[in-house]
Amino acid sequence: MKDFINKLYKNHSLIYKVLLFISTTFLIVYLFPKSGKFKYNFEKGKPWQSESLQAPFDFAIKKTNEEINAEKKSIVENATLYFDVDNTILPKVSNAYKEQFKSTFSDSIPRRESNLLFKIGENIIAELYDFGVLSESYDFAKDRAVVVLDGREKTHDGFYSNFIEQNEVSSVIEKALSKNNLSKYNTEFVALFFDLVEPNINFNKTFTDKSIQDEISKISVARGSVAKETLIVSKGEVVEGDKYQILKSLQAEYESQVWNEANYNWVLFAYTLLVALALLMLLLFLRKYRKSVFENNTKVTFIFFNISLMIFITTLVVNYDSKYIYIVPICILPLVFKAFFDARLGLFAHVLTVLLLGFIVPNSYEYMFLQIIAGIVTILTVSELYKRANLFISVGQITLIYIIAYFAFFVIHEGSVETLKWETFIWFILCGLATLFVQPLIYAYEKLFGLVSDVSLLELSDTNSKLLKELSNKAPGTFHHSLNVANLAEASANEIGANAMLVRVGALYHDIGKMKNPTYFTENQSTGINPHDELSSKESARIITEHVINGIETARKNNLPDRVIDFIRTHHGTSLVYYFYMKETKDYPDVEVDKTDFSYPGPKPFSKETAILMMCDSIEAASKSLKEPTSTKIEAFVENIINKQIEDGQFLNANITFKEIQSIKKVLKHKLANIYHLRIEYPE
Repeated sequence: MKDFINKLYKNHSLIYKVLLFISTTFLIVYLFPKSGKFKYNFEKGKPWQSESLQAPFDFAIKKTNEEINAEKKSIVENATLYFDVDNTILPKVSNAYKEQFKSTFSDSIPRRESNLLFKIGENIIAELYDFGVLSESYDFAKDRAVVVLDGREKTHDGFYSNFIEQNEVSSVIEKALSKNNLSKYNTEFVALFFDLVEPNINFNKTFTDKSIQDEISKISVARGSVAKETLIVSKGEVVEGDKYQILKSLQAEYESQVWNEANYNWVLFAYTLLVALALLMLLLFLRKYRKSVFENNTKVTFIFFNISLMIFITTLVVNYDSKYIYIVPICILPLVFKAFFDARLGLFAHVLTVLLLGFIVPNSYEYMFLQIIAGIVTILTVSELYKRANLFISVGQITLIYIIAYFAFFVIHEGSVETLKWETFIWFILCGLATLFVQPLIYAYEKLFGLVSDVSLLELSDTNSKLLKELSNKAPGTFHHSLNVANLAEASANEIGANAMLVRVGALYHDIGKMKNPTYFTENQSTGINPHDELSSKESARIITEHVINGIETARKNNLPDRVIDFIRTHHGTSLVYYFYMKETKDYPDVEVDKTDFSYPGPKPFSKETAILMMCDSIEAASKSLKEPTSTKIEAFVENIINKQIEDGQFLNANITFKEIQSIKKVLKHKLANIYHLRIEYPE
């Protein structure tokens, strides 16, 4: 049991990666659509590339959205309108008419004419309320069918033109009086009916809308069917018109209708295989080409988290409305990975993520092409992310590439630009603006995952920072030495294509451990008194080597990133404190001196940047001992020191080549020559 636990402990890192791999795979599969994929690719207006296709089963031909919307519009425009009638109004108006007629028309009017006028008024009331008087005017067509309701009961039906609007009452009165040659009473009648007539018809919007919705719900989504084994399309035939819609119907039916429980499980299994394969390729890439990343579980988790996050966001957008998929800033992914790792890893992870998203989005080929091209542009254009102008310029270029590629695809599909929806380009602009969010996102990731980007390195390179100010106050000589080493290291890194910003920051902080005992280091001894004169060689060596441990402790207290602490740990590797070692051998010639007492704790440099710092630190420190330097002396001096480090095996763990070391030597020789203001040596 104990052996088993020990074995688990030894392999805990690998076990964690396996669990992370499995959990990420299942999470991504859970986000995928749970259906099969139509195995044929086709585009409107393009020839059918596969073999002639026959219907594999009976299926309905689905209507297009345009057809369904046209039917809905027709129903809304031609639906029957429902109105409510108030049956208490007519008796009320009739009784009021009888009472007010006598007071309006005096007894001086002949009885025969008075009786005729009274009868005409009754006829006018009957005509007005025969179908009804509207409470207000509505913008409906005159030929719209209407139904008049008394409560829930239908009283009569007809057309909207049958109703009398209130502004039409006077014309009805004029017409009736004119017909009986009594137009001279028009003013009195209009005044009389102005006070009498009340509307008795109100529009029942709720009932009308319910009726419209009932009709819309009855719309069929299909318009005919295709029988099994019917030829749908022949090879080489152009896919357009009805054939395109039949193929779209077959695709929709295939992906949503034909899957039973057994098929569903098979689909899940197949998705799991594909997702696992993609993530496995990512892990193998890390293991082969980015071993330092692969061995760091935090970094692997960070990579998997970002991929899952992008898939999750895209799934949410597709489920809401797939037309917004181009708003999702997928290019944040390569930007983030490039900021924390490198361009090659960023592009590789981006391409794998886009391939996985192809299972989720519609028009997957178009989507993948656009996103992969945009990812490549992101990697090629974005450099020095800590410079704000660079990010804005790169985002502008990415947005332009999106627009150009989408425009090209649209023309290929439609054959013209007449139906191009220009507002689609707004989605790409919004995507570009969302991509600018990468700056605060990088800051958040640094805090959450303990990673370091070039933005943070730029902040750390500020010599006015609290820690570097403390170094300049307590150990001014060491601070000056660190500045010189930083300049040499930065130039060397630029020469071989290493991370110049990282190596500069590492050089500025590599000797902060000397603040604990600054006077024990020659660059800080301004009084001419050397405290080592009163110590044994072993004690002196111990104090000298302890500046590495002290530096690591100081760095951790000040929350310096691990990438910077690596420079403190490795800048002397496992080399000897050579002066005190030789002094010990001279003082005790008959005793075998233990080299471990005079060696730095290590480890040896394990990257190009840490190797560069070791070379530059040794060269800068030793150059102070050069007397009457010449070009020949400097060349021999640089060669001897770096060759000695190579012989000691200090660069065995660093991925640096002999060619790169030669380039660094050349830079250091040139820089030292400039420092000492050497001129060309002319032959005698």
